[in-house]
This record gives sequence, C-alpha cells and structure tokens, in this order.
Amino acid sequence: MTQRAKIDTDGSEAQAAGPPPVVHRAAGLTSAEVAERVARGEVNDVPVRSSRSTTDIVRGNVFTRFNAIIGVLWVIMLVVAPIQDSLFGFVIIANTGIGIIQELRAKKTLDGLAVIGEAKPTVRRDGVTAELSTSEIVLGDLIELGPGDKVVVDGVVAEADSLEIDESLLTGEADPVVKKAGDPMMSGSFVVAGGGSFTATKVGREAYAAQLAEEASRFTLVHSELRSGISTILKYVTWMMIPTAIGLVISQLVVKDNDLKNSIARTVGGIVPMIPEGLVLLTSVAFAIGVVRLGRKQCLVQELPAIEGLARVDVVCLDKTGTLTEGGMDVTELRPLGDTDETYVRKVLGALGESDPRPNASLQAIIDAYPDTVEWRCTEALPFSSARKYSGAAFSEGDGETSTWLLGAPDVLLPAGDPTLTEIDHLNEQGLRVLLLARTAHELDDPEVAADAHPAALVVLEQRLRPDASDTLAYFADQNVATKIISGDNAVSVGAVAGKLDMAGAENTVDARTLPTDREEMAKVLDENAVFGRVTPQQKRDMVAALQSHGHTVAMTGDGVNDVLALKDADIGVSMGSGSEATRAVAQIVLLNNSFATLPSVVAEGRRVIGNITRVATLFLTKTVYSVLLAVLVVCSQVEYPFLPRHLTLLSTLTIGVPAFFLALAPNKERAKPNFVRRVMRYAIPGGVIAAAATFTTYLLARHHYKGTGALEAETSAATLTLFLVSMWVLAIIARPYTWWRLALVATMGGAFLLVLVVPWLQDFFALKLVGVTMPWTAVAVAAGGGLLLETAWHWVDRRFPA
Repeated sequence: MTQRAKIDTDGSEAQAAGPPPVVHRAAGLTSAEVAERVARGEVNDVPVRSSRSTTDIVRGNVFTRFNAIIGVLWVIMLVVAPIQDSLFGFVIIANTGIGIIQELRAKKTLDGLAVIGEAKPTVRRDGVTAELSTSEIVLGDLIELGPGDKVVVDGVVAEADSLEIDESLLTGEADPVVKKAGDPMMSGSFVVAGGGSFTATKVGREAYAAQLAEEASRFTLVHSELRSGISTILKYVTWMMIPTAIGLVISQLVVKDNDLKNSIARTVGGIVPMIPEGLVLLTSVAFAIGVVRLGRKQCLVQELPAIEGLARVDVVCLDKTGTLTEGGMDVTELRPLGDTDETYVRKVLGALGESDPRPNASLQAIIDAYPDTVEWRCTEALPFSSARKYSGAAFSEGDGETSTWLLGAPDVLLPAGDPTLTEIDHLNEQGLRVLLLARTAHELDDPEVAADAHPAALVVLEQRLRPDASDTLAYFADQNVATKIISGDNAVSVGAVAGKLDMAGAENTVDARTLPTDREEMAKVLDENAVFGRVTPQQKRDMVAALQSHGHTVAMTGDGVNDVLALKDADIGVSMGSGSEATRAVAQIVLLNNSFATLPSVVAEGRRVIGNITRVATLFLTKTVYSVLLAVLVVCSQVEYPFLPRHLTLLSTLTIGVPAFFLALAPNKERAKPNFVRRVMRYAIPGGVIAAAATFTTYLLARHHYKGTGALEAETSAATLTLFLVSMWVLAIIARPYTWWRLALVATMGGAFLLVLVVPWLQDFFALKLVGVTMPWTAVAVAAGGGLLLETAWHWVDRRFPA
C-alpha cells in the first residue's frame, strides 16, 4: 500500500484512482548544518542528572551541623585527653565514610539505570530518521512525534496529522490541545493522539521545562515524613542540648574544683552522646542501599522518597493492558455482521492497519492477521484516542469508490440496546476483547462522526496474560494491600481477565460510565468494588483523588499516555520501562524489565527501609534522652559527671551503632505507619528516663560506697555497668520478634562488653574496672529493676498511646 497522506479529495475520480500524489516531506537539517550548530554551542546540553554529584554527596555527608559540633569537641579531646577518649571522632569519620561510599554506589547504580531507561526522540536529518539522545539535539532539528512521545525541547509544529498534545503537566489543563502547522510546542508536554513533527526553536537551558526536568530527576532525600520527622527531632534536641551543655560546662569547670583536663574530658563526655548523629547517617545509608537493591532488579527509582511512599501504600491501582496482560494480542476470530462480505472486511482491516504509522497493540494484531495487499489510499486518518475509544480512516479504494471507517469500542460506537451488544457481552465474559468495525457517512472531522455508524464486523482479540500476574495479585492480597483494576476496556472483559487471575471481587465489575461524579460517592463505590472498565483518562485521575480523600495511600501503575494524569496525581507512580516516554517522565519508579512481578519487591524494600529506620530510631533517641537527663541531674546535684567519652563511645557502639546497622538492613514486611515522631518518642522518652534514673541511682550509691583514691573510677565503672545493662535491655526489646541472628547479635554485644571487663589491657584502655563485689552486684540489681520498669512502661505506652 502507498504511504499514508492527507490529500484534497475534490471529487476527481481520475485523480482518486490514479497514482498517489507526491507529498513533500521536509528533510531536516543537513550534516553540515548540524556541525555548524554544534560548533556554535546550539546544543540541547542540559545535563541528565539522575543523582547528586560526587561533590554534593561528599559535602552533604561531611558538612553537617552535628559533624561540626563533634569535630570541635574531638579536637579539644585530642589536646586534653588520651586517645581513647577521642574514639568518638574516629567513629564519626567511619560512619561518614560509610555514608559517602554507600551513596556513591547508589549513584553509580542510578546513573547506569537512567541511561538504560532514557527515551530517545526520533530526529530527521538529511531526510533520514534516527533515534538520538536528547543531548544530541541541536537548534533547528526536525523532531518526529507519535502517540506517547514527550516534547523534549521547545519548538514550532512543522507537520501535523490529527496531532493532539497534552500540556497538563505545564498548564494544569487536562484537555488535549489540537496542534496545526505553525503552532508552538512546549517542552514537557506530550502527544496523546496523532502524529507529526516540529522544529526545535529553543534548546538546552532555554527550553521551558528544562530546569523543571533537571530538578525532578535528581537523587533527593527531601519531601518525606521520615526525613522531616528526623529534622523535627533534631531541632528539639538542639534546643535541649545547648542549655544543658552550658550548665554542664559551668558545673564541671567552675563549681567543681577538679583537675582542668579531667573536667574538660568529662564535660565533653556529657555533651557528645546527646547528639543522635548516627540516625541521620543511617537513614541515608538505608535509603541508598534500598536504591542499589532495587537497581539490581532493574527498577529505576527516580525520586528517593518513593521508597518510603511505597512502604505506606495500601491501595494499588493497576492498568490491565501492559500490567496484567502482555503487550501483544492475537486475532482469534472475525465475525462479519449482516450481509457484509468477509473478503471485503479483510481489505478494510488491512488498509486501516496501514493507515496508522504507530499502531497500538490491538491494531498491531490486526496488521499481523490482515496484511494490506490492495492499492487503497488513505485520504484522511483519525488516530486512536483513549478519550474517544476509537480510531478511523477515509479511503480511496482504487476503483473510484470512497469510504470512511471507524474501529473501536462496540459499546461506544453502537447505541444502547443494540442486539449486537448481547453477542459482544458473551465474548467479553470469556475475557476476550472485541472491536467493532463500522462504516460511517460522516467526515472524520465531524464531531458526530460516530453517529449512525453502520456495523460491519466484529474483530475478536485474545490478550496474553502475564504468567506472574496471579502470584503478584496474591502477594498484595496477603499483605492487606487492596488492588483496583482500572482499565479503558470493556468492564465485563476486564472482569473476566481478573477472574482468570483469581482476583477477589472480579465477579463484581463496574462500568465507569455509571460512576457518580461526586468525590465522596465515587470513593464509596471504589472501596466496595475492585474492577472498573471503560474508564476515561480524566476518570482515572478522579478515582485516585477519591481514594486519597478516604485516607488511602495510592500507587498507580501504567504504561500508556492515558495513564499519565493518574500517575502524576497518585502518591506513587509506577511506569513500565517499555511504556510511553510521558509515563516514564512523571513516574517516581520505572520497572525497566517491564515486569509487574517486580512490584512486590519494590513494596517490600520500602517497608524494610522505613520499618527498620523507625525501629532503630528508638535506640538513638533513647540515648539522647538519657544523656540530657544525666547531664541535668549532674548539674542539679553538683557532682562530677560520671563518664569519660571513651565509656559512652563503647556503650554507643555496642548497644546502638553496630546493632542498628544490622537491624536497619533486616527483612521487615510491616506496612509503614504515619506519625513517625510520635511513634518513636513514645518509646524513647520513657526508655531514656528509666535509663538515666537507674544509672544515676547506681552512681549515687557508689559515691557513698567508695572512698579514697580511685573512688571516681570505681563509681564510673559501676554506673557504666548499669547503663550498659539497661541499654542492652532496650536493644533486646527493639530486636523483637527474635530470630536466631537477632539473638546472636544481642549476645555478641553482651559478650564484647564482658570481654572489656575481664581483659586487663581493655580494662586499662577503657578505664573500666569493677571494684569489690557489693557495688557491681548492686549495679546489676538496679539495672534489673530498670529493665522491669522498661517492660512495664512500654506495655503501658502500647495500651495508652497505640500506634
């Protein structure tokens, strides 16, 4: 068949039947013109930034408020005290180094995946089309467009064939805009129907959406409840820390007439543990490791907080095509209607297939089944639109006859009550997809083109189910995540597909044309049903908003242009790697392997990261609470601060640092819950209060028990033992439910502390030596009492302040 062209059909039969007219097709820039523009720097050189730069990563991990405070204290300790009292500084260096290394690994993974997932626009040069990287486009390039293509630079339309552009991502207007030659094109918009080409007039940073796109693609740690919650906690900690530290300094240096260097050492020992610096670092590391893990599964995380968002998801909206079914289809049957000749219908279908240069999956199946073999000429085409739910074309048939045909949804093209719809319903109930071929007497640009269309044949298509779809749906059901099938296809057909996948509620399908427009009423219908058909793009968006209005955290999957609006508005947008460029641009997560079965791994990774950070945050903040309270008690009692920095470095390492690292990487399937700050502080405050009270009690008892030379060291050792045992009790509670490795972790930390107490050189290094029998056992007894209080207090908190 000849190349499709839109021509003037003024009734000349000789012209219609003769050879096709020569259609002028712009050749685009020549190689010499491209080279000239490159030399002038007129290139689309906006850097594709999928992650923070190496400099930003190092700066972000090193130059923090708390690293600055600890750095100053570390320098002071290096001057006035032995090296073992400066260990906390080396720990910070190690933690910061780990954070940098992990984020650099994540950057490498993310950058590699971003290159794999990068869409390449089709550019015409020297009359030849080729796919180029967006960075290779130059000013004046002729860029071809088809359904789903994103407009990557600003320009002016050169050729338009029923070209419809969605500019909603830029203007907020959901209705597509019809573009003609000479109309402006804005970068960031995308094609919803038709095709054409445009000439680039602005490239690089001059393009309208360039800076927005660059900003949106960055590897970022902002805009998440977890991060903002930690920032809130750190703000309050700072407020508490400053007056407490000042009081401690005055108490130890002025009120107590002690050795100056020893007083400074104990003052620093009281200030350092107030800072939960490891919590921020551990959060960054956990997120970064999450990105690396997902990257290995061909999952591109375009916005880091998406990992957190997935952990909170309780509703997943699935588009049937490309998600539950594979992209390809097969024609299983052709049913002529009335007295229509089947041979003639086959010719029509072959011509229709040839009329669209970018066929969708349904039309591709028709092309495969009915190749074009006759010299029909397409005089005008109406591309498929998900809003219309049909496509069309007008033909000159080569014998002087002309005809106009529509191909699309039968229940849209046929009036309600048509007997053919009953036949179609039986086919839909078997999970088959049915298209109606109909002849129309109207022009294609007539708004009423589908009115009075005469049905000619039914094209029966069978969709290929994804082999892993059933297991994936079962996973979500098991995890108490509701799934909603939202499709533009016939509701009965969609329900049949869901039924084949054993999805709960598949038998109750809803035709979206009957959905109420009121958001509250729509939300009720969505809560009560699971399968929806004949959903328009705008309705998909409305359905996401309705679910969110009922407090749901919604993830939306899709691969077509009709999914973009809903993907953009959902809490988490998930796009298939083979989907349109527009969907990949707005989605936070792209499944590069096009496998819906990857989604459970993504959800599980989000739950693991957020659940574990919430768990270990209690460890860090319990330390902050007891450190502040101990300092306050010391200031009020006018006694020496009991600990040197080395003691608290040892305790922090064994009861927080090492255990938190392993616990943060452990499996965790619990869905993340809101109110992070409240959930963490309701345990950290009673835990810190009890730890401080028990420790200070032991310290006061030891002050009355020990006298003479070495008394302060003996008192410190007894207090350290109590604080360690209570902190271990906190760790033991946090580590529940127990597994063999968690028990081994707790036991190893206890064994390491026991080793310090019994090995002579470690005793000297950490200045820990238990004196006598009475006071050490008293310290154990006080710690046991503190542990029982911990159990009681946390059980009371669970009942009084449920999460």
